[in-house]
Amino acid sequence: MEISFAGKRALVTGAGKGIGRSTALALARCGARVTAVTRTQADLNSLVQECPAIVPVCVDLADWAATEAALKDVGPIDLLVNNAACTKLQPFLEVTPDQFDLLFNVNVKAVLHISQMVAGGMKARGSGGSIVNVSSQASQRALRDHTVYLIPSSESCCVIIRPCSGATKGALDMLTKVMALELGPHQIRVNSVNPTVVMTKMGRLGWSDPEKAQTMKSRIPLGRFAEEEDVVNCILFLLSEKSSMINGVALPVDGGHLAC
Repeated sequence: MEISFAGKRALVTGAGKGIGRSTALALARCGARVTAVTRTQADLNSLVQECPAIVPVCVDLADWAATEAALKDVGPIDLLVNNAACTKLQPFLEVTPDQFDLLFNVNVKAVLHISQMVAGGMKARGSGGSIVNVSSQASQRALRDHTVYLIPSSESCCVIIRPCSGATKGALDMLTKVMALELGPHQIRVNSVNPTVVMTKMGRLGWSDPEKAQTMKSRIPLGRFAEEEDVVNCILFLLSEKSSMINGVALPVDGGHLAC
């Protein structure tokens, strides 16, 4: 199935590493004009070196004012991928207020903020558009020590791996549904992808212990973890007109884990 985004403008957050980076590059290959957002300048430098057509924006999305300033002149956006996230694992009884606030600021509040800016422009132009939020299977399955968060696909506060369940991704899934409900009449579709463990560089490091990996794989009917392209291909599909009747969906990319 050939997908083209020629003439479209896309914005990808958490584009420095992992799924976000692969998504930005894939969108560019499909003809989109891509703006890549990350908080690490070195990652942006290497990304632009790999694909000079990508427009880099370096900003910490946890900073509301800085985000406003950094993106105010980014121009009209047709496609948005909210991928940036941070994480820190804590048992339920040890969750601290500062970590709770940080994780919700990045993983939920920043998605709300970026989406408001982008969708507001889509609505004003009457052009419609598509938004994909990168969530996790962990939003739908409880895991020990993952009260508040999950997912460090590309922008992370610490080295950790998918899936890490938690309240922020559960909140993100519901935010996705509400956005789909309210933005749908303006022909703006909003969906999420919900992957299992993904073999990003961080994922390979985090699941390098064969015994640990096999325990997790045994819960996945397909018997393997996801590769970056498995997730990226789903993101591209949901962004494209090939999915023009899909709205408000949380799409598992989990090899059947949630079916068990």
